[in-house]
Amino acid sequence: MRITLAVVGGYLIFAVSAVLLFRLTKVDPHSPAAAGFEVFAVAYGLAFALLSGFVAGKIAHRGDLMSGIALALVIAVGATISMIARPGAGAIWTQTSALLLFAPAALAGDWMRRRTRRTA
Repeated sequence: MRITLAVVGGYLIFAVSAVLLFRLTKVDPHSPAAAGFEVFAVAYGLAFALLSGFVAGKIAHRGDLMSGIALALVIAVGATISMIARPGAGAIWTQTSALLLFAPAALAGDWMRRRTRRTA
């Protein structure tokens, strides 16, 4: 039960931050954007994916990386479903970033949490 809450909490951190970014900037995440914005959005997504993995690991309170793995899978599956649901309809830079960068970053966030726990 705790790992489920950890993954849901981590995903909420990641997803809500993305929704806020695109709503506040009034940029459609499924359309091409200026190169500068895309770079900023990817850096922003990486930061929140790391944070979400770290927090998920803290909530799960486990010595392994199970919460980070589960969170990375949820992010990757969501990106894949989004790509499949919109074939040929707009840019997929956000989904590609989620699949190739943000999902691994969520796992890395949990790994960082685990590593800081060992040294503390």
